[in-house]
Amino acid sequence: MADRGASALSLPDDWPAHPDPILALNRMGTFDWDLDAGLFHMDALAHQIFDLRPDEYDGHPESLGVRVPRMEGLRLDSVVSEAMKDGSENYGAYFRLRRRDGTLRWTHTQGYIRRDETGRPRRVIGIVRDATQELQDSQARTEQAAQDEARRRQTNVVQVITAALAHARTVEDVIDVLTDSHAVPHLGAASLVMGLVEAGRIRLVAEGPAGASVPGTRITRIDEPYPMGDVVRTLSPRFIESPEEFAAGYPILWPHLTDLNITSAAYLPLIAQARPIGAMGLLYNDRHGFSAEDRAVLVALGTSIAQSLQRAMLYEQEKDLAQGLQQAMLPRSIPSVPGADIAVRYRAASSGGQLGRDIGGDWYDVIPLPGGRVGAVIGDVQGHDTHAAAVMGQLRIVLKAYAAEGHPPATVMARASVFLHELDTDRFATCLYAEADLSTGVVQVVRAGHLDPLVRRADGTCRRVPVDGGLPLGLSAEFGRLAYPVGTLELDPGETLVLCTDGLIEEPGADLDDGLRTLRALITAGPESAWELADRLIEVADERGGDDDVALLLLRRRGLAAVQSGGRLQQHVAPGDPDALSEARHMIGAAVRAWGAREQADEVELVADELITNALMHTEGSAVVTLRVLSGAERRLRVEVEDPSSALPRRREAGESGVSGRGLLLVDLLTDVWGVEARGGGKVVWCEFVVPSPN
Repeated sequence: MADRGASALSLPDDWPAHPDPILALNRMGTFDWDLDAGLFHMDALAHQIFDLRPDEYDGHPESLGVRVPRMEGLRLDSVVSEAMKDGSENYGAYFRLRRRDGTLRWTHTQGYIRRDETGRPRRVIGIVRDATQELQDSQARTEQAAQDEARRRQTNVVQVITAALAHARTVEDVIDVLTDSHAVPHLGAASLVMGLVEAGRIRLVAEGPAGASVPGTRITRIDEPYPMGDVVRTLSPRFIESPEEFAAGYPILWPHLTDLNITSAAYLPLIAQARPIGAMGLLYNDRHGFSAEDRAVLVALGTSIAQSLQRAMLYEQEKDLAQGLQQAMLPRSIPSVPGADIAVRYRAASSGGQLGRDIGGDWYDVIPLPGGRVGAVIGDVQGHDTHAAAVMGQLRIVLKAYAAEGHPPATVMARASVFLHELDTDRFATCLYAEADLSTGVVQVVRAGHLDPLVRRADGTCRRVPVDGGLPLGLSAEFGRLAYPVGTLELDPGETLVLCTDGLIEEPGADLDDGLRTLRALITAGPESAWELADRLIEVADERGGDDDVALLLLRRRGLAAVQSGGRLQQHVAPGDPDALSEARHMIGAAVRAWGAREQADEVELVADELITNALMHTEGSAVVTLRVLSGAERRLRVEVEDPSSALPRRREAGESGVSGRGLLLVDLLTDVWGVEARGGGKVVWCEFVVPSPN
């Protein structure tokens, strides 16, 4: 070893006649090399360093060869010669010498070259010292630094893997982190295997790289003589430090590993809450043995992996429970409805790893009703947890029951709101209930804080149908605003009614109107089939992700082969709402024409309008108009108008004073029969028209 960068010695010309005492204190010997005479003088300490007695040394440098091995001498001569040639003032070098007992000792020499006025070297004076301990210390520091660096890299890898595992939500995510193309080499291992404990067995779930596992070990019993079984049974890691140890400890497994050139291995139990949930093996082909620090780092890695696995398992269990509860709360099947194609879809929210948030309060329902009618419900209970799902399940059942009892849509919604309020929960719900008469295509819609419905026309275009709405369910009862206006729309054959929750529309950072426009464009560009269109819409929702559930219900009206009898329509008309009265007239006219009584449509519409107007004028309450077809010996169309007043109407003859009651004359003239029935705290005024049977 050369030390050409050493500083020049500042020594007097008569040195070493008066050597510095500091040199002696530091056990440095001195020499004076007369280049002209060829003599190499050393002091007593230098003789000790070279392990030569004064009588064994004749003063010539060549005589030192008895202690300096030949190759070391050649290297030292090369360093000195180079310094003399290139004009250097000094040189330094490490070399080995062999003491009389045969041991090799490292020595360091440093010389100062004295030149004459021409630059010719004439004399070299300097020091020699034993450097064995110095180099051993330096080597130890270098090795320690290398070990520290290797440990730092390994610790960093563990930290990086631990950080990546923090984002793992499922067991598959954990496996992906561990078998990543960079993870195994960064750990210094040639391959990795991991298994999970299942019913007294260990099932291999990960290997890296692919093919690293041994055939026949995909599923092994814990009591079989394999290293992963051992660490699971003992709950202690197993460090195998040589091929011989591996072969002796696991003679069944070792023959399958000989081609992998395995030199050592570390098997770690994966323990969570004092219970083994699996095991992991790291196999090395360039490592022999494990230091205490190596073992500590690997055990820490195993602990981190076990925690991530447990978290992932709990998440998957919670997710399975949530999905099972969600499916139990939603309808098990959708009834077949003559005259309509109905498709429903549900997509759970993306929870971002939060346990319990893979379940929500979104729901749909389809309710077959008498007279060729069908009820379609879409709703969303506030929140994303099991409580929201439980509230949703109860609300779905009672809303279905109210509709099946024959209540008009506004009453169904009002009663559902009262029910939710009386549940004494802090949740509210948005909801939309649509009651469609498939024989006429007339659809009555009631909206409680929910999105407006969409209609996809037969030509593929999509429109939004604005519907006046009331407060969300639960809030309307709390604030005493239970009136829900009823909107009416017509669904022609080939048209599709689209109901959805806001998870299908809302996007992070996007305006709700923009989301609605995007949805309308998707519906327009989508397939005609209700089932294929539903698949396409939910597929887009899956691609987009999102933190909200999506419920979707599509009802496509088919063309009927013949006009069906037994139809029934019902409409709520609020007082002081001219639009509601107009919608009721429109509904009645459309229904009568659809039921094959086109020639009597004007008369029926006129009589119904008269009865509704009387109810609104004389009762100070709302009216419910019901239109139905009665089958029997002759086909009849029946109009019923219900109001909350028990006062019976009086027919007035012409000539009596006043104008009130004269509308009943018109009713009597145009209808085949009419009458009044008491109904609870109110009454029903009804009339019937004989209409022709359908062809």
